[in-house]
Amino acid sequence: MTGATDPTAPPSPSERDEILAIHAKHRGLFLLTVKGLTDEQARLAPTVSALSAGGLVKHVAATVASWLDFVEHGAPEPDGIDWSNPDPALLEARADEFRLVEGETLDGALAAYGSVSERLESLVGSVDLDEVHAVPSAPWFTPGEVWSNRRVLMHVLAETAQHAGHADILRETIDGQRSMG
Repeated sequence: MTGATDPTAPPSPSERDEILAIHAKHRGLFLLTVKGLTDEQARLAPTVSALSAGGLVKHVAATVASWLDFVEHGAPEPDGIDWSNPDPALLEARADEFRLVEGETLDGALAAYGSVSERLESLVGSVDLDEVHAVPSAPWFTPGEVWSNRRVLMHVLAETAQHAGHADILRETIDGQRSMG
């Protein structure tokens, strides 16, 4: 006899345990991609893309923090940006969210990512997963769309995994190291 009806079987993990396990797996793979890089290497954009490994760590830390703010406080006030004709300075500032700029270090980006990961783990244990919030007004969201805290956390997991893959390609291009295989 196996599964939930077997009294000797270990308990099935809860949904929250599963979220934490998936986060830990993909966060670990992501961190492996930047392990041992110098700040100079972390700033490299060795592919056709403008992405750098250090910039991805910075971006994921900021993005996850933003989504956790959403879980705790709902959507921020509208930013007033005309996304159909954005200011070029705004686009440059947005591009800086994906790279380590003057004065920033990989260690600093990793510290920020570590803090936001601890915050995520705490929220997963305490937040109402079914609570919903209206998403901000932006061209990439459907007007009137709402997301549950569960969906936000799933989005954070997908974001982490996607950028871990990007970082893996960058790292392999820099020095041949791969996180898997």
